[in-house]
Amino acid sequence: MCANRRLIFDGGTGLRKLGREIAQQGPTEIDLFLTHTHLDHIIGLPFFVPFHIPGLNPRLWAGHLLPDRTLKGTLSEMMQAPLFPVPPETFRARVEFHDFACGETLHPSPEISLQTAPLNHPNGACGYRINFDGRSICYITDTEHYPEGRDPAVVDLVRDADIMIYDATYTEEEYPRFVGFGHSTWQEAVRVADAANVKTLVLFHHEPTHTDDIMDQIAADVAKVRPSTEVAREGMILRP
Repeated sequence: MCANRRLIFDGGTGLRKLGREIAQQGPTEIDLFLTHTHLDHIIGLPFFVPFHIPGLNPRLWAGHLLPDRTLKGTLSEMMQAPLFPVPPETFRARVEFHDFACGETLHPSPEISLQTAPLNHPNGACGYRINFDGRSICYITDTEHYPEGRDPAVVDLVRDADIMIYDATYTEEEYPRFVGFGHSTWQEAVRVADAANVKTLVLFHHEPTHTDDIMDQIAADVAKVRPSTEVAREGMILRP
């Protein structure tokens, strides 16, 4: 929550549980920002309960689709036969769709600033930096680092952030098999955090085949080089 607005980033399967919790808490102002529209980041949108509550006015944002596509058009394509039985027009809330050009600074309310920057991912993606009440959180996924070094757009976006949540899908041993897939490593996450003077790094977007034992080993390895690092887990609460 920032002031009276709830900011949500991406719409995977966890959005269904979150939507039920929001509905139980009562009316709220919602902004949902998408990094991109690959299926794993939007599959929860049709099942987000606040979209189905009359009187609510949630806003959906995406910065990677213009000029060729729009967010509403893209969601409508997913929510149509034979993929889905009902279209977005069945939403009972007044859902607003906002397309922007990644690189713009957004102001969902006067006291909240969201800086954005393009990420290196197939079909495009957009990273976010939330600035509110003198604190900052950056959400950087999905993105692949460059062979020649840090992505300057990412480093500039996350510089001096209190928290950076970063795409750490692979280890550096695994990465050569997945060049071009649009994801990064936990080692690169550490290098970006160090280069940008990030206070707390959170490793995120874990490789689905990684077992708990592998994740525990990654947590132990990263603790040796950057002890303040967190490895994201379901239900985690971060306080900048």
